[in-house]
Amino acid sequence: MRPILAFLLFTSPAAAWEFTPGLPCLLTHEAPEVQVQLTHDPTQPLFTITLTRDTPWPQADVFSIRFEGPAGLTISTNRHQLGNGGHSLTVTDTGFGNVLNGLALNTRAVALIDDQAVTIPLNGAAAPTAAFRGCSVDPAV
Repeated sequence: MRPILAFLLFTSPAAAWEFTPGLPCLLTHEAPEVQVQLTHDPTQPLFTITLTRDTPWPQADVFSIRFEGPAGLTISTNRHQLGNGGHSLTVTDTGFGNVLNGLALNTRAVALIDDQAVTIPLNGAAAPTAAFRGCSVDPAV
């Protein structure tokens, strides 16, 4: 029985931060409580972060994300939008420097809205975040 259990544990897909180049470039991660997707379209330039979970997000005037670790910071906005029946929360902006620094330099992020807090582990986020930050439009040949 133990060999089967070990096999199942070591062959389960690991939750990892993944960068996918393209238009838009994608940075994705699936945490226990939430799926994270960042997009960057360098032709506009435009960034989005979308947090999707099974439970709908509450309506609230302010959404914050707190980065915890050596370069901790908290970013707040009133420009978030709910979609997908309230299951997805999206923030769009023309610059995401603080968000990308938060992802790359800290150990976890906590999404805060109303009285709810959702933790997002950041282990393994630094290298995919660096690749995402370098997203650009390839010149035509």
